[in-house]
Amino acid sequence: MSSNLQPRTPALQSKFPAMGTNIFTIMSALAAEKDAVNLGQGFPDFACDPKLVQAVTDAMTRGLNQYPPMTGVAPLREAISAKVEAIYGRRYDPVAEITVTAGATQAILTAILSVVRPGDEVVVLEPCYDSYVPNIELAGGVAVRVPLTPGSFRPDFDKIGAALGPKTRAIVINSPHNPSGTVWSEADMLRLQELVAPTETLLISDEVYEHMVFDGAQHQSAARFPGLAARAFIVSSFGKTYHVTGWKVGYVAAPAPLTAEFRKVHQFNVFTVNTPVQYGLAAYMADPKPYLELPAFYQRKRDLFRQGLQRTRFKVLPSEGTYFQCVDISQVSQLGEADFCQWLTREIGVAAIPLSAFYGNGFDQRVVRFCFAKKDVTLNLALDRLARL
Repeated sequence: MSSNLQPRTPALQSKFPAMGTNIFTIMSALAAEKDAVNLGQGFPDFACDPKLVQAVTDAMTRGLNQYPPMTGVAPLREAISAKVEAIYGRRYDPVAEITVTAGATQAILTAILSVVRPGDEVVVLEPCYDSYVPNIELAGGVAVRVPLTPGSFRPDFDKIGAALGPKTRAIVINSPHNPSGTVWSEADMLRLQELVAPTETLLISDEVYEHMVFDGAQHQSAARFPGLAARAFIVSSFGKTYHVTGWKVGYVAAPAPLTAEFRKVHQFNVFTVNTPVQYGLAAYMADPKPYLELPAFYQRKRDLFRQGLQRTRFKVLPSEGTYFQCVDISQVSQLGEADFCQWLTREIGVAAIPLSAFYGNGFDQRVVRFCFAKKDVTLNLALDRLARL
């Protein structure tokens, strides 16, 4: 072998040449550097129920540590089926219509890869979670961005209807909505059902915050509406519901023909999800109390945080669901959203996320997002600092 040959990494063409580090990583790193209260990234800073940890520990101790079925362990799929039927009135066959996933993000990617072909269009409603568009592009699809109504973040069905065409393969919706906290109404879902009925458009319904709906309202799952359920991949997240975001376990419920295609991709990108956590979740789900009480749990935190924000010059926007609170910064600063979040972290010691990060064109409407899935002491510390504004 010639000694003149030097090690060389071959050149490649990036699939995402314009993509850098995402805003959540940037703001969390800055929050850590400045010892700021991190209300940016959406995860709890409190522990889950010890009973859930014990249920997983028991499964490990029983030796349930080898590969489970590709679709998920039967007790968990059966528990999911029973929960969805009890709450939303639609039964999904746990054998043919429910798949356990490695979190909701993997579920959404897999759903898109399973049905979107090169050149297909997929409608996304902005602002939206940052994985949707890259997922579509990985599948060779074209994201068709439709804005939610600025300020209210409600769906504009005239614009949605205009975006649906012969190339539309799917539409992605998210309610309760990250980042705005808006919750779709029954009338919204019925209007969507009417729009897609004459089309071949599939629905990917991101419902990870399904158990965080406030003020006595109901979550309007696509499962409640026969015309939507028949064409929908419904995605949910145990991480969000049970305060264990790092476990990365979710599920997809979909009609058998859609599930069959979903599983063809699922088996080759993750194959399956860790066994003891699945059994632990199945055992824990025998008691519905934790998720039935979740709306009241987070509404109390929302109200505490909103009351504290009254001491600031922020305009507090509605938060109908999720664990996010958006505020208008117009009366606080002349900075744009991204610069304001940097300033707020450095100078005030509280991290937030600019809503512009959830738009493809960086649309800046002077709104930032806080996460209130935190201990009361964390929220109160942040509020004391924000009161200086």
